[in-house]
Amino acid sequence: MSFVRWFLGRIILLLNFIFTPRSVKRPGDEQAKIDQRTENMSLYQFEACPFCVKVRRSMKRNALNIELRDAKNDATHRDTLQQQGGRVKVPCLRIEQNDGSVQWMYESNDIIAYLEKEVAAA
Repeated sequence: MSFVRWFLGRIILLLNFIFTPRSVKRPGDEQAKIDQRTENMSLYQFEACPFCVKVRRSMKRNALNIELRDAKNDATHRDTLQQQGGRVKVPCLRIEQNDGSVQWMYESNDIIAYLEKEVAAA
């Protein structure tokens, strides 16, 4: 079963590479504002997870520069996700608010909707 998962993961990554979406082009000052809004965000993800790929493709399409944290191969990120996020489930968007509070957002559709509404459209 692990071989099947590995094989399907490689197919997902290959298709993602072949059909990578183009990023939206913004003027430099607009992109700087977007980058500032995303500097306190990080995406906990597994490289070959189809839902993580879906979120990363949306980030690419919207030219969002969000730190990617590999929760599968990096024990530190995995432990942080478990201890602070409450569970090891990906994709998970960590959003640090201006007041220092942290929000953990799971579910790819919720993450994409949040990013498109709150960040990319601003």
